[in-house]
Amino acid sequence: MGIDRAPLVRCDCMRAGNKARFVRPMQAARPTIFRMSVKEQIANYIASQPEPKRSDVQELHRALLQVSPNFKLRFLDGKNSEGKIVSNPNIGYGSYTMNYADGTTREFYQIGMSANTTGISVYILGIDDKTYLAKMYGKTLGKASVTGYCIKFKRLEDINLPVLEAAIRYGLEASGKT
Repeated sequence: MGIDRAPLVRCDCMRAGNKARFVRPMQAARPTIFRMSVKEQIANYIASQPEPKRSDVQELHRALLQVSPNFKLRFLDGKNSEGKIVSNPNIGYGSYTMNYADGTTREFYQIGMSANTTGISVYILGIDDKTYLAKMYGKTLGKASVTGYCIKFKRLEDINLPVLEAAIRYGLEASGKT
C-alpha cells in the first residue's frame, strides 16, 4: 500500500501545545548513501589535514602522480568491515599482489601515503631486500626514518624529494611495474 493510501491515524500532539489531528504515517526513513569517487575521497582526505601537513600531502600526491601518471588510485579509510578504525587512512597508488603464508593473495596498492600524528609515511611494497631502501636512500633522503618498506618524515621540507621519487621508481622497477 502506498503512503498516500495508508489509513489515517490519530496524532496526539498535545504535548507540543497543538490539538490532536489525523495524519498519514510516514515511511521509515531510508539512509541515503552517497558514493564518492576515489578522487573525491582523496581530495576530501587531503583537505581534512591541518596546515602545513595539508600542503605537504597535496604536493606529495602531485609528485607521486608525476612519477607514474597511470597509477590506479585507491583510498583506504582505515576502517575494517565492522567500521572499527584499525589504521590511519591512506592513499594508494598502483597495484601489487600480496602473497600470504597460507597461499592466499590480495590485491593492494604498491605505493601508499598516509598522514599521521607524527608526519607522513610513504610505503613502497614489492621490494624483496628489506634493507635496500635504508642502505641506498637513507643517507641522502634527509630527516627521515627508513625501514624495509616505509619512509617516515615530519615535513616534506625535511626530505630530498627527488631522492624519495628515486626510491619510489626503484620500487616500481624492482617489481616490474614501470
